[in-house]
Amino acid sequence: MPVMGPDAKLDEIAYTMLRHEPGRATGLGVDTGDYADWRGTFGAAGREGRDAYKATLTELLEDARTYPKEGLTPDQLTGFEVVESAFSKAVEGMELPYGDVAVGSWRNAPYLVIQNVGGYIDFPRHFGATQPLRSAQDVEYYMGRLGEVSTVLDGETDRIAEARGMGVVPPDFLLDKTIAQMEANIADAANNGGAYAAPLAGSELGAANMASGPAMAIVGGRLLPALQRQLAELKTQRAIAKSDAGIWAQPDGEAWYSWSTSASTTTSLSPDEIHEQGLDELATLHGRMDPILRDIGYTQGTVGERMQALGDDPRYKFAEGDPGREEIFAFIDERIEWIKGQMPRAFNQLVNPNMEVRRIPINEEAGAPGAYGGAGSKDGSIPGRFWINLRSTDLHRKYDLPDLTFHESIPGHVWEGEYSNRLPLIRSILAFGAFSEGWALYGEQLADELGAYDDFAVGRLGYLQSLAFRACRLVVDTGLHSKRWTRQQANAFFVDRNGSKPQEVAGEVDRYCSWPGQACSYKIGHSEIVRQRARAQAEMGDAYDFKAFNTAVILGGNAPLDVVGKTVGRYIAGATA
Repeated sequence: MPVMGPDAKLDEIAYTMLRHEPGRATGLGVDTGDYADWRGTFGAAGREGRDAYKATLTELLEDARTYPKEGLTPDQLTGFEVVESAFSKAVEGMELPYGDVAVGSWRNAPYLVIQNVGGYIDFPRHFGATQPLRSAQDVEYYMGRLGEVSTVLDGETDRIAEARGMGVVPPDFLLDKTIAQMEANIADAANNGGAYAAPLAGSELGAANMASGPAMAIVGGRLLPALQRQLAELKTQRAIAKSDAGIWAQPDGEAWYSWSTSASTTTSLSPDEIHEQGLDELATLHGRMDPILRDIGYTQGTVGERMQALGDDPRYKFAEGDPGREEIFAFIDERIEWIKGQMPRAFNQLVNPNMEVRRIPINEEAGAPGAYGGAGSKDGSIPGRFWINLRSTDLHRKYDLPDLTFHESIPGHVWEGEYSNRLPLIRSILAFGAFSEGWALYGEQLADELGAYDDFAVGRLGYLQSLAFRACRLVVDTGLHSKRWTRQQANAFFVDRNGSKPQEVAGEVDRYCSWPGQACSYKIGHSEIVRQRARAQAEMGDAYDFKAFNTAVILGGNAPLDVVGKTVGRYIAGATA
C-alpha cells in the first residue's frame, strides 16, 4: 500500500484532531465542504470526550513518529516535529488525574471552571464573535450547538465534582471571582437569552430572527439550569476551600506543575532554574531603566519605587470613565497605524492583517488580563482581534499602552498569526506559548528598535518595564507554585520590585494561580529568540541581515523552542552557503 504524501498526511492529522474540537475548526474557518456539519456540534463532552480525544492523539502521535522522513522538505519535517512535540506533551498531561489540557494551545488548567476557564465564559464569546450566521443552514447549525451547551456544562460540572472527590478544590479567592462572574452570566442569560440568543435577534437573516424565540426557550429550559447546577457545585467547593494559592497545595500538585511548566516553556528547565533566570533578567532590565529614570528626574528610591511614582504622574493617565475609554481606543489606533508603516523596515515578506480592537466583555473583565490578542480565522472571515480590558482606565498609562499595543497586535500576536495562517492547517492549529508569547515580546523589541520611543523616553521605560514584568512572572509563578508563596507575597513582588500597578497585578497573580506555568512562557520564549538572533549574528558576520532573520523566524511558524533553533540553523546555512 503506497505511503500517503507528507502534506496529505499532515492534513489528515489536522482534521482527525479537529473532529474532537469542531468549535476550534469554526474559529479557523476550516469547517467547510465535507466538514460543514461540524458547525452544528461541539463534540463529545465530559470524561467520555476527554478519553476519546486522548485515544485519538495517541494514535496520531504514533502515525507521526513512524512516518518515513527521508526526502521531506524542511517545512514538512518541521510539521511532523511540531505534531510529535504537541501531541506527546498533551497525552502526558491527560495522564494527570484532573484538569484541562490544551492540545497545541496554552490554556492548561487544573480547574476546569474558574474565573478565566470554562464554558460559561467561552460559549457567550463563541456565539457572539465566532459562530457564523450567513445562511439559513448556519441558523440550523447555531441552534444545534446551542442545544449542546447544557450537556457540555454538565460534563464540566461532573468533572469538577469528581476532582473535589480527589481533594482538588480551587483557592477561595478564585472561587469568589468565579461565582460572581457566573451569577452575572446567569443574570444575562435570563434576560431574553442574553448573549446566547442576541446574535439571532440582531441578525439580518429572517431565519435567524425566527429562531430567536426557540433559542430563548433552550436557554431558559436547559442552559440556565445547567449553569445553576454548576454554580451550586462551585458554592459547595467554596464552603470547604482554603486560601493556599499554589498548585503545590493540591493532590499531585508537584507533578502537575512539572508537566505544566514543561508544556508552557517547551523546555526541561526546573522551577528553580526558571526562578533564578527571572531574578537575573530582572536585575539586568532594571539596570537599563535606572539611567532613563534619572534623566527624567526620578532619582530617589529603587527602580520599582520610582516606577510607582511615575505611574502616579497625572500626565500619563487617561481620563476616567467613557471619555478615557474613547481616548484609549484613539491612542491604540494611532500606534497601530504607525507600526504598520514600519513593517517594511523589519520584514522581507509582509502581511496585511484584517484586525479590530475590541473591549473585553464587561462580564469577563474582573477575571481577565489587561489585554490579549490573536489572529483571525484561516480563511480571513473572522478578523484578528486585540481585546483590551477597560473595567477601569487606570489599568493603562500613556507610557505603557504603546508597548501593549505592539505586543497584542503588530508586530506581535495578530501579525505572527497571519503568517501561521498561511502554513499548512496543522501548523495553524498547533501553537506554543513559548513561541507566540516570546514572539510578541520580540515584537515589542522590534518596535523599540524601529524608533517607537526615540522621541518618547518615558515610553521606552514602559517597554522595559513590560519586559521586567515578564521576568517577574518567572519569579512569581515559580514562587507561587513551587516555593509556596502566598498571593500577597506575589502581589508585593510585582509592586515593590517592578513598580507595577496594584490593580493590574491583582488580576495577573490570580491568573497565574489558575494557569500554573503559563506565565513562564513569555520571557523564556523571548530570551531564546534573542539568543538565536545573537547566534545568527555571530555565525554569519557581515552576511547577517536584520530583515532576513525576522522573516526566517516568523515564516518558520509557531513551534517548540528547539524547533525554532533548527529553523534558525537552516536560515544560517542557506544564507552562508
